[in-house]
Amino acid sequence: MPAWKMLAVAAAVALALMGAGLLAPAWLLFLATMAASHGLAVLGIVVLMRGGGASFGQGMFFAIGAYVAAMAPQSLGITDGVLRAMLGTLAAGAVGAVFAPLLSRYRGIFYAMLTLALSMVMYGLLSKASVVGGTDGLTVAKPTLLAQALTPEHVDYALYALTVGIAVLAAWGVSVYNRSVAGLLAQAVRANPLRVEYLGASARRSLATSFVLCSLLGGLGGAITAQVLGHVEPNFTHWTTSGEFVFIAVLAGHRGVAAVFVASLLLEIVRSFSNLYFPNTWQLALGVFLLVVILFRPEGIGSLWAGRRRAAPAAKPAVPSAEVAQ
Repeated sequence: MPAWKMLAVAAAVALALMGAGLLAPAWLLFLATMAASHGLAVLGIVVLMRGGGASFGQGMFFAIGAYVAAMAPQSLGITDGVLRAMLGTLAAGAVGAVFAPLLSRYRGIFYAMLTLALSMVMYGLLSKASVVGGTDGLTVAKPTLLAQALTPEHVDYALYALTVGIAVLAAWGVSVYNRSVAGLLAQAVRANPLRVEYLGASARRSLATSFVLCSLLGGLGGAITAQVLGHVEPNFTHWTTSGEFVFIAVLAGHRGVAAVFVASLLLEIVRSFSNLYFPNTWQLALGVFLLVVILFRPEGIGSLWAGRRRAAPAAKPAVPSAEVAQ
């Protein structure tokens, strides 16, 4: 499908979701907003997985984006929600670009453990830094949109619409990237990096690009989450946060972009109801849910529709033997 057609479909999906948000109750609106913002960070992990990497430290970029968005009103006088999200995204991307050349030297578990180590170093720094609130974190001022303050009765829907619009646009961008030369090269690096090097391309540069994209999306998700929650804390970069993102990535699989946001919403709903009815064992309910998905859909819930699309063109009419003889 051409990029412009994909953009038209994305715009239609965004409008449909925004319309549905007008009818949703407040609790579901909040869950959907959080699912979309977390889905952006998970989408970065999926991009990295597709490019041959595995990150257990996505929480670092999530926290960078969140803290930059939180500090923008006091430090820079910027209150607009979109600008704060862009600042958080760029800050996380800049940090990712610094570490990308180092991390691209490694593969497998060494790569994953290095990302985890960086994330925990960031956790220690944020916990000890009094300028950003230490372990208590920071209170985040509510954003404005188009220089207009958001009233209390409209702020939840406005943040939902903003998050959905950004998430759909990011999903479209990742879909276009996956079909580009760089995206196909990243997939080849995941399959066989040595063969990619023999063909004249750089597997390390491709992996570094995937890592920077991962960091950008992580920062974007964190910047939006901070504005929705109204509070940031060092736990944003803790290994448990990164583990939750990996949880969703495994649940979604890497075969579909939309599956990331579906999996993120499923996790939020299952966690919410599990915490309500099983307050002491809700983690067990989440674990059982993931095991069931892995058992019946080992490639993630994205394989529910991605597999059907790929199987359809495979059926071609057989060439008659008479035509072969001619």
